[in-house]
Amino acid sequence: MVQKYLSPVRVYKYPFELVMAAYEKRFPTCPLIPVFLGSDITYEHRSEDGSLHVVERSCKLNVDAPRLLKKIAGVEFVYFIQKNTLNWKERTLNIEAYNETFSTRVLVNETCRYSVHPDNEEWTCFEQTASLDIKSFFGFESTVEKIAMKQYTANIKRGKEVIEFYLNELISQGITHIPRWTPGESGGCTPTYRNAIRLPYSIDDQQESSVLGLVRGESGGHNQMSEPDGVKLEAEYIERYLGQLTPMQESTLIHLRQWLQETHKGKIPKDEHILRFLQARDFNLEKAREMLCQSLSWRKQYQVDYILQTWHPPTILEEFYAGGWHYHDKDGRPLYILRLGQVDTKGLLKAVGEEAILRHVLSISEEGQRRCEENTHLFGSPIRSWTCLVDLEGLNMRHLWRPGVKALLRIIEVVEANYPETLGKLLIVRAPRVFPVLWTLVSPFINENSRKKFLIYSGNNYQGPGGVTDYVDKEIIPDFLGGECVCNIPEGGLVPKSLYQSDDETETSDHIRLWTETLYHSAYIYKGSAHEISAEILEVESVITWDFDVLRGDVVFSLFHSKRAPAIHQKDSSSSLTSSASSSNNVQLIDKNWVLGVDYSWVEAPLVCREGESIQGSHVTRWPGFYILQWKTHSSSSGSSIARVDDVLASLPGSSHKCKVMYYFEVLASEDFRGSMSSLESCSGFSQLSGVTNSSTKSHSSSMVSR
Repeated sequence: MVQKYLSPVRVYKYPFELVMAAYEKRFPTCPLIPVFLGSDITYEHRSEDGSLHVVERSCKLNVDAPRLLKKIAGVEFVYFIQKNTLNWKERTLNIEAYNETFSTRVLVNETCRYSVHPDNEEWTCFEQTASLDIKSFFGFESTVEKIAMKQYTANIKRGKEVIEFYLNELISQGITHIPRWTPGESGGCTPTYRNAIRLPYSIDDQQESSVLGLVRGESGGHNQMSEPDGVKLEAEYIERYLGQLTPMQESTLIHLRQWLQETHKGKIPKDEHILRFLQARDFNLEKAREMLCQSLSWRKQYQVDYILQTWHPPTILEEFYAGGWHYHDKDGRPLYILRLGQVDTKGLLKAVGEEAILRHVLSISEEGQRRCEENTHLFGSPIRSWTCLVDLEGLNMRHLWRPGVKALLRIIEVVEANYPETLGKLLIVRAPRVFPVLWTLVSPFINENSRKKFLIYSGNNYQGPGGVTDYVDKEIIPDFLGGECVCNIPEGGLVPKSLYQSDDETETSDHIRLWTETLYHSAYIYKGSAHEISAEILEVESVITWDFDVLRGDVVFSLFHSKRAPAIHQKDSSSSLTSSASSSNNVQLIDKNWVLGVDYSWVEAPLVCREGESIQGSHVTRWPGFYILQWKTHSSSSGSSIARVDDVLASLPGSSHKCKVMYYFEVLASEDFRGSMSSLESCSGFSQLSGVTNSSTKSHSSSMVSR
């Protein structure tokens, strides 16, 4: 397996020419980098006008490896070839390096680039990528990989410190300005001296924040999505807004963010949102990507990005749900207080239903993330989680009512899956004797990392040493916990039975409302079958739009036209209200006796869609009749010949497990179509179209695909 490293963009707040002077001080030897033993120039070339300087070096490195491994390999040192291309005119330095030693067994490739900051020409950017591919190494492949990655990541930070050291040395020598290259010069750039040192160039905090925002493409608003404009993360931004990460953690974050940019056009999660999922899966890229994609599909289906603007809790919840935000803890985390012992779980479920309570909890979670962003800016340090203080006074056996516990477990499941690493501390006070029973029921459903953040205090010994005052300032301890601060959260209490709804009313007002709120549907696609939906078109130049996510497996998407009305054939598939998407039965409309080219025909070529991709498109209809959207399982053996595709699709071997898609489609009348797909964009909190189709185009078919 090839190990890859992507660095964030480092910014040196010095001009390019001065950074180059500092960089050259690393050669031929650099005592500040112990493993770098020296270098020899093997090739050098300068252009006639001096704008281009190419240098190739052989670099000698001492690898910090066990002596036994060095003895088996038969080498004491490792040699690398480094080629530097310095362009004074364009103000860039491109570096390419690869290993010469053991090149048939181990492949190490590194590329680096110094360039002018896009938003401040007096600053210099540095980017770095590397790959490691160990083909064979005397049976020690795993050991060599660990040694190589450990030493490489250790040298990454060291390299930045070395440049800064030599920059400071130049400035201490009075070298504060190096003129830029101009036509007619022949020797590159020469250091000069100034009496007044003006480096680094100073700008105020507001300007610097603006530059960082432009570099990373930061979008406005408080939802969890941002525009993927292809810009790269900046190292200083990561440290300021995301916290201290190791080089490999930074690389994994950048890898996942890059993958989302390539496969999910439109809006992607903010960096802090992506980071939470990586932390929840110990920075395992594949596991974090799977978890994040499932959550993004869930957010998209239920439009969770807009819940703070659209959710208005029922009056009963506002009055009897005993929870609310209350200042912040000692680390600056937003503080949420829940008087769980005062909550009439049964009464609330009977009065408003499980779905309303779930929505309310989700709105609290979204509000918590919004407050984390605000506190990050307020306190000047990364704050990605909040603290919850739970008062259990009043908890008794009525809280162990079976439907109530079932609803609590479902809420925990949804929150754990979609809001990982948002809990900083959970402080439980005044835990009664019945609490161990409740804890035994719910703890298996709580992630182990989350359980480690629970601190439980029984009785009234929660304010002394080792109590909640270690985490929350005494001045903001609520009055009902013996403090002096007035806390304006509802007191809870029993919900009057007169406010109860009947079971039928609760089912209608909550479950059905929730599942009809979403515009998306999902379908399982089994081996050898298809899922198809149709739209009858009476007016030509109507526009069919679609938006779907491939949640599991790989599928082939096609669009057909037929003059014949299709018949519906359903196949069984699992469907449950507790699933994350409203599942539909497998529906097949194209009769097996229909002949391609006679009874129906393609109007959009088959498109292979991979797991995790988000696809959007449109088609301007040419003829009236029935248009059929089809999803089928895909396998690599399906071939590429369009003439034989139908035969292949009719008997796709597929994979042993079912595929799953979540989809939405709409038909727009020709007079309503303006090319912006506003109706499609408005229904999706995550995916947006990658382009615009002009309604005046002469082409009757225009498909837009976002991956």
